[in-house]
Amino acid sequence: MFRNVKELVNLAESQNIKISEVMIAQEVEVTGKSREQIIQQMEFNLTIMEQAVEKGLAGVMSNSGLTGGDAVLMQKYIQKGNFLSGETLLHAVSNAVATNEVNAAMGTICATPTAGSAGVVPGTLFALKEKLNPTKEQMIEFLFTAGAFGFVVANNASISGAAGGCQAEVGSAAGMAAAAVVEMAGGTPSQSAEAMAITLKNMLGLVCDPVAGLVEVPCVKRNAMGAANAMVAADMALAGITSRIPCDEVIDAMYRIGQTMPTALKETAQGGLAATPTARELEAKIFGMTLNK
Repeated sequence: MFRNVKELVNLAESQNIKISEVMIAQEVEVTGKSREQIIQQMEFNLTIMEQAVEKGLAGVMSNSGLTGGDAVLMQKYIQKGNFLSGETLLHAVSNAVATNEVNAAMGTICATPTAGSAGVVPGTLFALKEKLNPTKEQMIEFLFTAGAFGFVVANNASISGAAGGCQAEVGSAAGMAAAAVVEMAGGTPSQSAEAMAITLKNMLGLVCDPVAGLVEVPCVKRNAMGAANAMVAADMALAGITSRIPCDEVIDAMYRIGQTMPTALKETAQGGLAATPTARELEAKIFGMTLNK
């Protein structure tokens, strides 16, 4: 039904429906499943996301010891009330960190679009749950809208860190979240596209450099910043601010940047933060512990 963001937005606007409805219709057409089955599957995904957030906020620690407990620290900071950023934004950050800490601790998460970027979409969604008090139906629609933009990126660029760097993972996730935030907040399909473009533009060139080859450092905190980026970009789009570069061209630029990015910066742990002295020390310690067990 749609191949790019322009076609997606045109379908929604011409039929006067939400982007989420366009995505649901496409899923029905492609899979042959009923609308009820499609929505039921997404509701299951929503449940997994919520459980991951709750588990992370309760406190988890990875086997390597590299990550864990930061979501709890952020919640305690929010509760003090003397934070500098907005409360909703900080809840999005905390939820995103919680999800990725669960992933690092080998817990169950929902890849959105990947495991390494799984915190951004639920992070923003459950922050908005507190802010906007959406119905379960609206929360499911949020995920379909995010999925629609993820579908475009996956088919026109990449959502793989190994292929395109972290811009393709956390960058894509942040753009997906921003678009969905706009729709849930009452924005137009065009504003969702603007939010996606604004978000992704500001994450172009982001490398994938996991310390010790593990999806922990800097991945967890990148999800935090991806969530923050998404929230701010959504506000910008809702304010009427537009991207001078169309969303589809931004996605194409991301693909081309990924193609020219050195292999050392694409999930190989050969460059970037993974090649720092401290990272190498951590790597030796972690795998030394593993070998000695």
